Amino acid sequence: MSQRRSYLAAAEVRGRIYTAGGMVGETGRHLATSTRFDPARNEWATLEPLPEPVRAAAAAAVGGTVFVLGGTTPAGGGSQVYAYDVDSATWGRRAPLPARRFNHAAVTLRNRVFVLGGFSRGTEHRDVFVYEPGGDRWSRAAPLPRRLHAFGAVAFRGEIWVLGGRRGERVLREVWIYDPGQDRWRAGPTMPRPMELLGAAVAGEEIHAVWESTYQIYDARTDRWRQGPRPLVTRHALQAFSVAGDLYTIGGCTTALRDSPVVERRAVS
Repeated sequence: MSQRRSYLAAAEVRGRIYTAGGMVGETGRHLATSTRFDPARNEWATLEPLPEPVRAAAAAAVGGTVFVLGGTTPAGGGSQVYAYDVDSATWGRRAPLPARRFNHAAVTLRNRVFVLGGFSRGTEHRDVFVYEPGGDRWSRAAPLPRRLHAFGAVAFRGEIWVLGGRRGERVLREVWIYDPGQDRWRAGPTMPRPMELLGAAVAGEEIHAVWESTYQIYDARTDRWRQGPRPLVTRHALQAFSVAGDLYTIGGCTTALRDSPVVERRAVS
């Protein structure tokens, strides 16, 4: 990346990865930076910046629109929602989150955006907010079984999987699975090692989760987790994506609180 960042929001559209906001790890300064990574060309492009600097937001895409939801701003913030149209290359405001959140997660499922858990006012939350882009309106789904923040979340086999995270001073191994048909959560296969501020992505029948030196892979065919190879850069608050058979990890902060501009790629097909 041309600018090293951690706690950035990112989503994939048509095989390209769009990033927004984040912070400078050493100072905590909020950023409005917006970029696009094209894996096929191995190129970054600088886009129109966010309307305001945002860190620890979540992002998800529906069609050709990337939604950046919540996150803190220099003025406080936490409920703002911005939408980036990849065709017109413009930002716009959408209906705000029902409550302020940061260190939460956003997942697209059935053309709706699910915003899960997160942190605000000194505590973790269980809320699950559901955004319908067509009507620009919010509703609620069944809350998480436990209060969580700083976790990973992916859409997998028509359901939402929530991985690890933090509650109080505990880094977690928990996995929770949401069934949208029944609006119900159930426990999933516990991870061998705890993780927080992780990057997670789906590749075929596998979920890949990366955090610092830990790389865990869930295989639905065996219903087991296994350890993957150690990442090249040890970092947290990163993002992970699976595009065309490769796993990409971007952004994040090292244990020395220095952000990394490195993009790692691993063949996973």
